[in-house]
Amino acid sequence: MSDIKKVVLAYSGGLDTSIILKWLQDTYNCEVVTFTADLGQGEEVEPARKKAEMLGIKQIFIDDLREEFVRDYVFPMFRANAVYEGVYLLGTSIARPLIAKRQIEIAREVGADAVSHGATGKGNDQVRFELGYYGLQPDIKVIAPWREWDLNSRTKLIEYAQHHQIPVPKDKHGEAPYSMDANLLHISYEGKALENPWQEYDESMFLRTVSPENAPDVPTYIEIEYEKGDPIALNGKKLSPASMLTALNEVAGKNGIGRLDLVENRFVGMKSRGVYETPGGTIMLAAHRAMESITLDRNAGHLKDELMPRYAELIYNGFWWSPERAALQALINKTQENVSGVVRLKLYKGNVIVVGRKSDFSLYSEEHVTFEEDEVYDQRDAEGFIKLNALRLRMSAVKPDLGQAG
Repeated sequence: MSDIKKVVLAYSGGLDTSIILKWLQDTYNCEVVTFTADLGQGEEVEPARKKAEMLGIKQIFIDDLREEFVRDYVFPMFRANAVYEGVYLLGTSIARPLIAKRQIEIAREVGADAVSHGATGKGNDQVRFELGYYGLQPDIKVIAPWREWDLNSRTKLIEYAQHHQIPVPKDKHGEAPYSMDANLLHISYEGKALENPWQEYDESMFLRTVSPENAPDVPTYIEIEYEKGDPIALNGKKLSPASMLTALNEVAGKNGIGRLDLVENRFVGMKSRGVYETPGGTIMLAAHRAMESITLDRNAGHLKDELMPRYAELIYNGFWWSPERAALQALINKTQENVSGVVRLKLYKGNVIVVGRKSDFSLYSEEHVTFEEDEVYDQRDAEGFIKLNALRLRMSAVKPDLGQAG
């Protein structure tokens, strides 16, 4: 690593990555290029430019990646109805492959030897970033300061910042009540006050949702139009991917939708408690499954459901750029060719309730399912169907029970 001349740092502009920036300069005596991604985190990203300039950075990249993020990462993931461990909508996980991809692109553009990130040595993000780096450029060098330096406490970090004249916000002098990560899909809250899984979270923490108790007392109805598995219009208005998710976040947040308190199994081995806000994503999951319910063949849908936990685990663990994720995505995309139509939903006090669905590709037949007289289904056919399916059960039932011997 001693021959590193230039490194591209994933830079938020916050205290930790500003300390990392200075530490890279001091430790490796190299030029640092900063990259800040706007993924819809809800904060201004331009202050990161001023902070980087103040720290002497010459090459600064600030990219608005919101549309690419939703179009090429969030939407493909939602075509799979992906949830990790039954509930987590993978809001942090799905952002990492895009950040890694753009870092590698910048590294190639500026001729950098290495890339660097601010993830700690205890979490999943270090794995996700670095699997992305190596999957896109196998010979890239990676610097992970949290695994190298001795700044292993908040006090040492503050002292380092003050010694190097890095501005320290007043609220950073004390222990933060929790750490946050935000993008257009979700906000996660972890650590500190939330580390005790018995301790209820503080209501004042949430930024995108009202509590279900404080949500309106009358329901909100919305209609989402789908085309090939992706939402394209809300209440009849066509929207871009990022605009769609933004609009769904707003209407869901007002109705107290999208909160989750979860103890999850990290890829590195430990259990971790996290609290998440994923308002628009919660609506999208319910709406997409409703759209599939009338447009997707039974066995194709069941196969998707069987594969989904594996697909979700690949994303959670950082294998977005793996051959197996690409193969699964091709299968998933194939199933979505006729997943088009409109879903109507009722939003009420934290609940997403499907109340209607229609499609030109619907496989639902009122003629076949009616309890009234019909001309298309001969109920006597069911007798042979049942007897053929029961044949192996009947054959097994007449054999002696060998398991009771002794």
